[in-house]
Amino acid sequence: MMTSEENFTFINSYLSRMEPIIIENKGFIDKYVGDGIMTLFGGGADDAVKAGIAMLHQLRDYNKTRTTPERMPIKIGVGINTGSLMLGTVGGKNRMDGTVISDAVNLAARIESLTKVYQVSLLISHNTFLQLQNPDAYAIRNIGKVRVKGKSELVTVYEVFDADISEVKEGKLATLEMFAEGLSFYNVSSFAQAKQLFEECLRVCSEDAIARVYLQWCQEQIVSQDRLMDLDSELA
Repeated sequence: MMTSEENFTFINSYLSRMEPIIIENKGFIDKYVGDGIMTLFGGGADDAVKAGIAMLHQLRDYNKTRTTPERMPIKIGVGINTGSLMLGTVGGKNRMDGTVISDAVNLAARIESLTKVYQVSLLISHNTFLQLQNPDAYAIRNIGKVRVKGKSELVTVYEVFDADISEVKEGKLATLEMFAEGLSFYNVSSFAQAKQLFEECLRVCSEDAIARVYLQWCQEQIVSQDRLMDLDSELA
């Protein structure tokens, strides 16, 4: 376990590597929240996505120096959303602080939390996807609609995987249509068909974390359906 001093040294070491990348991509760091960075991009969605990709490349280089039990590799999750916001100061006469008020910022935080669910590094909202100048310039795929905390409607989320290692990136690109078809079956509760397609995705790219998550969900839904069928038979 790290001491307090070691914790802060580690966090500052990480943040000092990420800050220049954000600035290079025209980002404005609003605040640090623990080891997290809240950043605003006034120039457009592409700046934010490019910054996220560059941060992940930098993280890979940083992790090359973290190869001991005391310095293990770390993971980060990046969530990006696009929308309007209000930037100003709040507080009283003894303390004022700059802050951002925006539902768009709240959604970005929710999307960042989904990186843990899907076990990936970079997710963006549909709003961000629509604002990209050329989505085809990125390695990107729709990973489905999700219900996020604080939102009544479903939110479409995309994975950007440009920063994946080459074998994983190529595997995901090779299975784009297969993954999309599996997702379509999943969305209409055709879990057996979806399961077969996600299994095939994993045969091509065994490190496809999202395909593995969906495969697990399919298996759980199939078991649940089988239980309901057994119950119906008993009642009949």
